[in-house]
Amino acid sequence: MQYQSNFYSTEIFKAVQSAGLFSDSKVFADAIAKIPLAEIENQYVMQKPTGEALLRFVHAHFDFVANKELNALPDFTSAQQYISALWSRLSRKPSTVAKGSLLPLPHPYVVPGGRFNEIYYWDSYFTALGLLDANRSDLVEGMLDNFVSLIDRIGHVPNGNRDYYQSRSQPPVTALMVDLLWQEKSHDKQWLSRVTQALLKEHQFWQTGEDLSCTDKKAHYRVVNMPCGGKLNRYWDPLAAPRPESFIEDIELAAAVTDSETFYQHIRAACESGWDFSSRWLANADDLASIRTTDIIPVDLNALLVLLESQIARCFEKLNELTQAQYYANLASNRSALIQKYCWCDKEGWFYDVDLNDYARTSVESLAGVVPMFAELVTPEQAEHIGKKLEAEFLQQGGLVSTLVTTSQQWDSPNGWAPLQWFAVSGLRAYGQNQLANKIMQAWLYAVETGFEQTGCLLEKYNVVEPDKQASGGEYVVQQGFGWTNGVTSRFYRLLVPEVDSPSA
Repeated sequence: MQYQSNFYSTEIFKAVQSAGLFSDSKVFADAIAKIPLAEIENQYVMQKPTGEALLRFVHAHFDFVANKELNALPDFTSAQQYISALWSRLSRKPSTVAKGSLLPLPHPYVVPGGRFNEIYYWDSYFTALGLLDANRSDLVEGMLDNFVSLIDRIGHVPNGNRDYYQSRSQPPVTALMVDLLWQEKSHDKQWLSRVTQALLKEHQFWQTGEDLSCTDKKAHYRVVNMPCGGKLNRYWDPLAAPRPESFIEDIELAAAVTDSETFYQHIRAACESGWDFSSRWLANADDLASIRTTDIIPVDLNALLVLLESQIARCFEKLNELTQAQYYANLASNRSALIQKYCWCDKEGWFYDVDLNDYARTSVESLAGVVPMFAELVTPEQAEHIGKKLEAEFLQQGGLVSTLVTTSQQWDSPNGWAPLQWFAVSGLRAYGQNQLANKIMQAWLYAVETGFEQTGCLLEKYNVVEPDKQASGGEYVVQQGFGWTNGVTSRFYRLLVPEVDSPSA
């Protein structure tokens, strides 16, 4: 694993990525060496090929994994048929040996699709919704066990099971995966003990640095010291270097900034957020070089950490370890109070991110503001305000826009994403706003079905303002598949027409 990681600092890696031999930097980051990497590096240093010779050298010494899961698909008459067929195509077998950058996993798993031929942490939860609808709780259980395995080996669930993702995580959803399987598995004390230990380790990962409180720094690693003495969290990555999977893109962007190392950390932290990229993280909404992710205290991350702490408390209570249960319940309660104190705006009726520099709420209105409602941390009055704003400002013909800011970034308007639709719909239903939840689900299904009629596929994201137009923005073309779109769309079909059979695997 460490040896492969050294690949990204080799002369050949830098040369290939800088030459732009592949339209997507991720292609070479995922390449599999045919002989030991040290031998390839030595040969490259001796020969120093360029241009076509470099391309021939690369193909002579590396294998490349093609994305074949969508090839030769039959024509489907409905999106539901398509979803049913895709689960097997997106499933991957377990492995015990690393292949190139791919980290082995002990159980079968589901990938998003397209260029994403590995698990992605937070994607997996939304994918699991559809797998459960397809009566594949076995796959969901295996995916959770893979998370536990990664936490045991690495200390957290990385962004994905690639070795270049190990320095960062993604929005913490292991607790949500545990919740999906709770009714089926919580009676099993061995399972419960194992997942409890994994949740504790994940919590420790996010809280690393909390014991370093001092007056000269507002934040340590992912922990932020608030003025009142409490602590919240931020996204962060310790590495101040270009991402191997987006190497040339990062190098080119860094040329426009004075502090490239800080820039790289902000970029990596945005990838940890899952929102890569959005005006949430930008000082100038039109300029990615102005990114400042580690200066933002994200409301959605902290709401998910309340759920993590609450789930740990629930596990300890089930194990009859009541002192521990109360401790983590108190942590959850304290964090929830801090979210209310710093993130809620009475005037706007919305939850906002917070600026680390002055602890003031940021101006960007985003669907991150619905996650406290998803986590059931809000009052009925707050839920009513959130519902009104969702319907009046976020809801479009094809679903909810990610933010109220229109930019070229893929996590802004006019784009909508399946996970954010789910957070909103689930939160609204928890507070009895079923009519609005249904309206959002119907709008999302309209976007999905419109896209399906045009492409024959389900996509990673949608233009929800004009559903007949393809979504844009981001560092790559719109990807087909697509795990979390399939999962959330499947769940929406079931919730809207519960008597109709859901897509099966």
